Amino acid sequence: MLLWLAVFLSATSSHLSAQPARPSYPIAANRHQSPGKTVYYINPQSGDDQTKGTDIKKPWKTFKPVNRLILSTGDQVKIVAPGDFHESLVLTAHGTSAAHVSISFAPGTYNFYPDSALKKQFHISNTNDTPYALKAIALYVNNSRFVDIKALGAKIVLRGKMIETCVDHSENISISGISYDYYRPTVSELQVTNTGSNFADLKIHPDSKYSIKDSLLTWEGEGWRHQSIALWQVLDPKTGELQRTNIAVDGIKYAETGNNMVRAYFAKDPGFKTGLIYQNRDVTRDCAGIFMQRSKNISLKNIHIYFMHGMGVVSQFCQNISMDDISVKPDPTSGRTCAAWADILHFSGCRGKIMISNSYLSGANDDAINVHGTYLKIIQSPKPKQIKVRFMHNQTFGFDAFASGDSVAFIRSESLQQYSDNVVTSMQKLNDKEFILTLKQPLPAHINPNDVIENITWTPQVWIHHDTIAKIPTRGVLVTTRRKVVIENNIFQRTHMSAISVANDAASWYESGMVKDMTIRNNQFLKCGEPAIIFCPENTQSDGAVHQNIAIVNNQFDLQGLHVLSAKSTSNIKFTSNTIKTEKTANVKDMMQLKDCSGVVISGNTIGH
Repeated sequence: MLLWLAVFLSATSSHLSAQPARPSYPIAANRHQSPGKTVYYINPQSGDDQTKGTDIKKPWKTFKPVNRLILSTGDQVKIVAPGDFHESLVLTAHGTSAAHVSISFAPGTYNFYPDSALKKQFHISNTNDTPYALKAIALYVNNSRFVDIKALGAKIVLRGKMIETCVDHSENISISGISYDYYRPTVSELQVTNTGSNFADLKIHPDSKYSIKDSLLTWEGEGWRHQSIALWQVLDPKTGELQRTNIAVDGIKYAETGNNMVRAYFAKDPGFKTGLIYQNRDVTRDCAGIFMQRSKNISLKNIHIYFMHGMGVVSQFCQNISMDDISVKPDPTSGRTCAAWADILHFSGCRGKIMISNSYLSGANDDAINVHGTYLKIIQSPKPKQIKVRFMHNQTFGFDAFASGDSVAFIRSESLQQYSDNVVTSMQKLNDKEFILTLKQPLPAHINPNDVIENITWTPQVWIHHDTIAKIPTRGVLVTTRRKVVIENNIFQRTHMSAISVANDAASWYESGMVKDMTIRNNQFLKCGEPAIIFCPENTQSDGAVHQNIAIVNNQFDLQGLHVLSAKSTSNIKFTSNTIKTEKTANVKDMMQLKDCSGVVISGNTIGH
């Protein structure tokens, strides 16, 4: 065995010495198989890629050598010192349940540059403005199993737009201890220090690089630049409330008045207010922070996200996801207020169990948590057991939404009622938006022109517990799944819109589907947007309940006004034993707006001031 290992390492070293300086990312078929139970060392400060990498005193310098291996049972890769990387870490690793592959990062700051990073094309749900552009990736786990990435005290700093970590077609992957940040966040920040009748003095955050030419301000980043548009966010540092706002930027002229100090001149006040903090971004949806697709048994634990660009942590057609002790907020030493360019945690078409626990989710430009499937519109029926279906929203398309064996539900778009189900026996992808599905059983007799189908195999159970959600400009939790949902022991703090929103639509975002079993208990709703909880399916025709079996029990509501609950087309609502604090006098029923609802039980609630 030792002789074989020596020959393998010698061959590997010889192979590496013949490689060009530019990093390569060979596919698995062109990689060398590691013998297993081997420790490889990387030191970006003092290493040398021409060594064997198995001696801590003679480590590799870059990820290039490990990117040419298939790691095996019991292998370890130890990055023993922080430093700069101009290439990605691209893992293909085949551990076992008894002997995982381990990747560990020493404490410190790691700068990842996109110039020579692995770049891939992905279709990412809800963020597809640039569907065919290549996206740079810092850490890529592909076709791997039983891999542990441990990085307690390690901070990965992105030096340009990148997917921070991608888990692709892999299983039994755990990531713990790591922190993510951007050297130059893609959301720019400023605080208004003074206002006059025709000017506002702006103190621009030192991390928000900019230039002024011909009285126009341009935000400058690493590999990107843009001028301000009208959509901003404004944070009141006294209350912690974050909301979207429009700033009429046309006609504003800018002049520097000091270090990171700019005066904005205008004929008409665009909306700047002294003391408030403003955030601005380019709204092009072109990336994700962490992206996971077609993977299962994923654990993220003790993760710190100080900033991420794109549609947050996106899990797309993944199974069994645990996110525990996730902290999303700016580094307290940075003075910044934004941690997420859009959503924080986004789940599209997942299955199994999603658990989000013991986490702090804040500082976003959109929702904190969003769990949904996707309706595809039925276009035609080419054959008796076939249907042609189409993605309808321009932000969500391109990925395979069905596979052989998946169960599908037929849904009336106007009423959002299911009227049939079936099983996919084969799928033909016509293009990035259209598929032909062959089904096991004959089609239903009457398919209306706007009807849709939902993949009901890929619908998850959801357990959200012991989390804090704060400084969110939109909603705290959006969830639409037909499997069991429990939201308990959380704190919702000043979400600008409803803390919990349950939608379902087949006409706008096409985010499915119906809720059949939801429990909301033992949560605190503190000065959130109202209604604090809303069930708002976007059906245009009432033909029975869209959502059902809702228990809202033992929660504490501290209201800004009088609107605690709104529900439409929902049945079997139990609103009991809740404590409601309001400055106004009213009874509980006056605090609710119910339309086309049935089986509503309201009892044992307490109202105080």
